[in-house]
Amino acid sequence: MAANGAIIEAFKDEKRVHIIDFDINQGCQYITLIQSIAKLPGKPPHLRLTGIDDPESVQHLNGGLEIIGLRLEKLAEVLGVSFEFHAVASRTSLVTPSMLDCRSGEALVVNFAFQLHHMPDESVSTINQRDQLLRMVMSLDPKLVTVVEQDVNTNTSPFFPRFIEAYSYYSAVFESLDATLPRESQDRMNVERQCLARDIVNIVACEGEEIIERYEVAGK
Repeated sequence: MAANGAIIEAFKDEKRVHIIDFDINQGCQYITLIQSIAKLPGKPPHLRLTGIDDPESVQHLNGGLEIIGLRLEKLAEVLGVSFEFHAVASRTSLVTPSMLDCRSGEALVVNFAFQLHHMPDESVSTINQRDQLLRMVMSLDPKLVTVVEQDVNTNTSPFFPRFIEAYSYYSAVFESLDATLPRESQDRMNVERQCLARDIVNIVACEGEEIIERYEVAGK
């Protein structure tokens, strides 16, 4: 949702906008975005959203993209926003321009929310998947590319500096949880077990290609 402000700015003076989201997750970001578009002065632009999801993900196997699309379409209809949803079932590294159905006359916005850090770069392999993806995206000539990531280096650091970085970063995360949710909260336990614990184990206990959570600082 942090990118929505910039996306709304990109809507100015546009009649048709196409957003490509490389990790749409549950689509919550676009509930807020559609609500914001409905409040814009004048006639809202036509919004076309392409959501990408790994065909092997649990969400996809449970019909996730179709369910997300239907939910967003119903919301847009209620709020009077012209809306289309396009589902792409593909691994991010295998996405090609032909899958994205970019059309002339549309302002293109590409959204990377907590996605790029999962893409291996030159520190892992001579095949730099992250660079290939970004080059492909730039070839589409987007009006805006939004990137949301954690500002911490867990990609190229050796073990001890990586451990210190992770300790400092996740200490702040847990302090935030302490301020908002009691420790016996089921929601908090779900977040800690299913998200934070998995990420921390991967960052601290794995090396080389086994590291999936490859966060980097903003300057990198």
